Amino acid sequence: MTTAKAPAHSARTDVEQLPWPGLDVAGLRILVAGFGISGYAVADQTMQRGAHVLVVDGSDTPEIRERTQILEVLGVEVRLGPEHTRSLPADREVDLVVTSPGWRPSQPLLAAAAAAGIPVWSEIELARRMQAADGPAWLAVTGTNGKTTTVTMLESILQHAGLRAVACGNVGLPVIEAALDPEGFEVLAIELSSFQLHWTEHLDCEAAAVLNVSADHLDWHGGAEAYARAKGRIFDGVRAACIYNVADETTLRLVEDADVVEGARAVGISLSSPDLSEVGVVEGMLVDRAFLTERRTAAAELATLGDLAHLGPQGAGPHILLDALAAAALARAHGVPAHAVRDGLRAYHVGSHRAQQIATLDDIAFVDDTKATNPAAAAASLRAAERVVWIAGGDTKGADLDALVASVQDRLVGVVLLGVDAAPFTSALARHAPEVPVRRIDPGDTDDVAGRSRLMEDAVQAARSLASAGDVVLLAPAAASIDQFRDYAERGDLFAAAVTRLPGAST
Repeated sequence: MTTAKAPAHSARTDVEQLPWPGLDVAGLRILVAGFGISGYAVADQTMQRGAHVLVVDGSDTPEIRERTQILEVLGVEVRLGPEHTRSLPADREVDLVVTSPGWRPSQPLLAAAAAAGIPVWSEIELARRMQAADGPAWLAVTGTNGKTTTVTMLESILQHAGLRAVACGNVGLPVIEAALDPEGFEVLAIELSSFQLHWTEHLDCEAAAVLNVSADHLDWHGGAEAYARAKGRIFDGVRAACIYNVADETTLRLVEDADVVEGARAVGISLSSPDLSEVGVVEGMLVDRAFLTERRTAAAELATLGDLAHLGPQGAGPHILLDALAAAALARAHGVPAHAVRDGLRAYHVGSHRAQQIATLDDIAFVDDTKATNPAAAAASLRAAERVVWIAGGDTKGADLDALVASVQDRLVGVVLLGVDAAPFTSALARHAPEVPVRRIDPGDTDDVAGRSRLMEDAVQAARSLASAGDVVLLAPAAASIDQFRDYAERGDLFAAAVTRLPGAST
């Protein structure tokens, strides 16, 4: 009887000790955990540079199969199925694990890597180490709400300054593709989630912003404090400016706790007249008292509220203004002139499903903010209009709605409720807005697109019946979509389709 021998392995490379920037991954044995957009980019970029790459994913979908076929031709091994995500591979040594941002630290494979002393990095960490020393500057944004708007505003401003810049990270290109782009970007406008930041140790941004911190993803992080700490990692290593929200004390605390390069400054953003080292609003103008030499005695005009009027049915709401101030501050930290801030904001248009005006009918604006999937985001969206018929509901994941309803009850002229379970909304409305008429849409059967389309059609027609001239019908659900829709985007798309079918609607 013979006993099979375990495969021989060469000694593990200590990747933490390899020099960077310009990390050479040739010969490294990299396990990519998760085969989404960022996982594909990591496998592609490292394989091209001589790494030995294994990708594992618990899912086996047609989309993943298509990616698999592309990379296997190039020598990347892909293993699909849950059995490959429960532990480290037994048949090969691993020097580095690069994880999908959604994988929790307790996930068995990641826990096994940590126990074995194998580094677990995000795509962001790997991109920072692989980028050349003379690569693009990093301007980064995080926050519970407003990240995508801020980053895409920043991209517009940078491009209007004549810079080769791109929005990337949690929006647009994966950071590793942007950082290693062969033509070379000058600046990256990077959106980062708390998940990405959890797995990232070295950002070393030129400037970074935390827009706000409210309860979200607490189950993933293990609590509010851990969630805030993950957000605060964005400030570590900042060289020029840490941008915080004057109205959100947590963002200032994160700046104060950050390990920054000596000389980096804290710069506040505010909807009121700015103090020294702040960017704020004075008499209808966005002004800078942070990034000019004579800031103690003067301020630089960056833009006017009129330049942003196209970003909301009744002008840019407060949350959009704060996003614009953050984008402006980040751009100014990079040395962008004031006129480019103005030009970039004038040219900017919101993305799909983010406070997007779909149509008007009898002077009623219909706005899709389906991306407002938590109470804080919905509150910001609701405060952007004076009179609102609110389409809300979905899976609240246990979020407290009382503060939201109490803060906007004077703006509500009607509420239309979606969702399998409307009780969290009906109870909060009964307590804080008992006079506001509420229409509950029968959940019905939403297993197919026809059923989901019918549901939204009923909701839009109910909202139209509650609205009068000058009102805004706003889809800002304050809840996830998974109880009735495929995702938040489908929820918004069906809303837009139902609105455009209203008689007399003009887009």
